[in-house]
Amino acid sequence: MTNSPNTFIIAEAGVNHNGSIDLARSLIDAAVVAKADAVKFQSFVASSIVTTSARKAEYQIAQTGGQESQLEMLQRLELSHAQQRELFDYCKKSGIEFLSTPFDSESLKFLVSDLKLSTIKVGSGELTNAPFLLEVARCTDKLILSTGMSTIDEIELALGVVAFGMSANKTSEPSTDACKKALVNDAGRQALRQRVTLLHCTTDYPTSPADINLRAMLTLSEKFNCQVGLSDHSIGTHIAVGAVAMGATIIEKHLTTSRDLAGPDHKASLEPDEFKKLVANIRDIEIAFGSAEKTPTANETKNQQVARRSIVASKAIKSGEVFTTENIVVKRPGTGQSPFKYWDLLGTKSTRDIAANELI
Repeated sequence: MTNSPNTFIIAEAGVNHNGSIDLARSLIDAAVVAKADAVKFQSFVASSIVTTSARKAEYQIAQTGGQESQLEMLQRLELSHAQQRELFDYCKKSGIEFLSTPFDSESLKFLVSDLKLSTIKVGSGELTNAPFLLEVARCTDKLILSTGMSTIDEIELALGVVAFGMSANKTSEPSTDACKKALVNDAGRQALRQRVTLLHCTTDYPTSPADINLRAMLTLSEKFNCQVGLSDHSIGTHIAVGAVAMGATIIEKHLTTSRDLAGPDHKASLEPDEFKKLVANIRDIEIAFGSAEKTPTANETKNQQVARRSIVASKAIKSGEVFTTENIVVKRPGTGQSPFKYWDLLGTKSTRDIAANELI
């Protein structure tokens, strides 16, 4: 991640590579063309994170069928370390940042120690995985944490673990009390403020607009005093653009080469042209933020004389004649006296002859 004032846009490739390294490279290419800041994959050892009997989520069953278990599905989508290294190198060559979400200790160690990633993204499902959160907090420079399915109290507990991991000595023994204290002490608060971004998220694929609750993103910012963003699973680009207008500093959105592909996440993803449009719209919003000062722009100033009005004689007025509501009106152009002086003129006398429709 950079310290750019611009929104950091993550193209979430996730498992949309369908286990194909060629498709994964195509996703990287699409992210580069769209001018995303990073492309993110998922790193996991399937047998380490699910049991043989774990069932798939309903949305996964809807997209991939119910014949295989969650373990079998994930094993098809698992990327080896060698494949991840290849994708990391390809990203570096292509000029885009490589990110990945680890789901187990082995994958985390590979990303941090072998690939030397300075930013780790933790998915919503791991927010309550306190031991893993501590492990991440102790080894990463920057942390992006998704908050789908979570209550504000659960997020507070998670951030206590993160604050402890980032601020306490690595030999310190973790405890519920120690994590609570870390959340409110100066070192812990500073770590969260400088190193952590919370992503508001609704874990549903795709997410209905009625279930997104963008205001909750602001709640996270106000309560925890850290950067916030949106991991968006809705259809289209407009929700993510709206989040940027509300203050999101990171946008994460799924990218696919085609929504017609088989797989759990393709249907809730943007295709390349759509993702390119998303990035362009976000950059336009950032430009549109402009200045907090309310003053006419240079382009507006040249239109003032055309669009504004002046005080005009509604009929011929002789020198010495009193100005009344019967002989002066307000009309374009705006090159004469401002209509703000209308009432001041009433009752005074003209110092010259004025023709009908002549500026006063």
